[in-house]
Amino acid sequence: MKWDNLLVKGINHRKGIIPLRRNKVIQAVAVPVRPSSADSAEYRKQLAETYGFRQIGEPLPDNVTLKDVIDTLPRKVFEIDDVKAWTSVLISVTSYALGIFMISKAPWYLLPLAWAWTGTAITGFFVIGHDCAHKSFSKNKLLEDIVGTLAFLPLIYPYEPWRFKHDRHHAKTNMLSEDTAWHPVWEKEFETSPFLRKAIMFGYGPFRPWMSIAHWLIWHFDLNKFRPNEVKRVKISLACVFAFMAIGWPLIIYKTGITGWIKFWLMPWLGYHFWMSTFTMVHHTAPHIPFKHSDEWNAAQAQLNGTVHCDYPRWIEVLCHDINVHIPHHVSSRIPSYNLRAAHKSIQENWGPYLNEATWNWRLMKTIMTVCHVYDREQNYIGFDELAPNEASPITFLKRVMPDYA
Repeated sequence: MKWDNLLVKGINHRKGIIPLRRNKVIQAVAVPVRPSSADSAEYRKQLAETYGFRQIGEPLPDNVTLKDVIDTLPRKVFEIDDVKAWTSVLISVTSYALGIFMISKAPWYLLPLAWAWTGTAITGFFVIGHDCAHKSFSKNKLLEDIVGTLAFLPLIYPYEPWRFKHDRHHAKTNMLSEDTAWHPVWEKEFETSPFLRKAIMFGYGPFRPWMSIAHWLIWHFDLNKFRPNEVKRVKISLACVFAFMAIGWPLIIYKTGITGWIKFWLMPWLGYHFWMSTFTMVHHTAPHIPFKHSDEWNAAQAQLNGTVHCDYPRWIEVLCHDINVHIPHHVSSRIPSYNLRAAHKSIQENWGPYLNEATWNWRLMKTIMTVCHVYDREQNYIGFDELAPNEASPITFLKRVMPDYA
């Protein structure tokens, strides 16, 4: 990535936008003059303010390996603690039960708050299954598979297909074709047809906080996407999910009707997918974070320098078991979720200048949803409104209505 292009790109994307901070107004035309050194701290600070970050990390030296980073972590952050693991289960079950109770008692005008709480609570179920998939929940591997499968069932998520897919994401993070999570749109995809182009614009624009639903459907139910030695376990997971749907959904409808199914299951499920999509795209998506071809890819740069630490409101962090303390998780996925904060503190002490850090804010979300679209080798991303300005109404709409508060 050429730092010289970054600030100019950021400014061009924000012509006419007035980024706001809590106590001052900064106009796009009044961005400070680029310093003589494009790698300077001042320059990165300008980029951070433009994109909604607290800090944009320095480029990691090429000679640093992922093992170098792992070796600086204290051994205790890798230790599994059964009490802490089952405490996380208790937190999720209790908060979910409270959410269901709130939905049952809330007047219609308070239902969105109850759905937000319950959707966030069941996101905690996902994080528990996530730890199980990474073998960081229990020393008993059969127990991990059982707990992971059960934790994913209320989400209608097949555990084994997700685990296989997610392992590839960790092995190929921000690798252009191989990463199985978010990645930029290819220009040839964007130019395929007017209908597909418009669908992609909506998917990577206004609907992006729910695009994990499409990802869930495309990646987890097609047996052809898995290796022959994975298919048996995939089929078991799919059978569990379909059994849950066949038994659980009719029971909900029998007791509460179709409206009850919408209130008690569908709306919290959409809340979960909001966090699933948002967390995933924030973790690895920013104008300055490149996706690279496999022959240019560097593990340490992708996992340490290409992963974003983002602070969310504390209640979200508690219900979601610190999954957004994400840099140490990508340095080593064997770190249990309850040790991520201690691991992050160690990484800050040893590798602090190279970290990308943010506090969740409108500017950050607006940057991702209106800028990070089509892959470009030099600039990382080209916005849809640059490639097809006459058709990019979903993006221009977002630029007009989304606040600029950071």
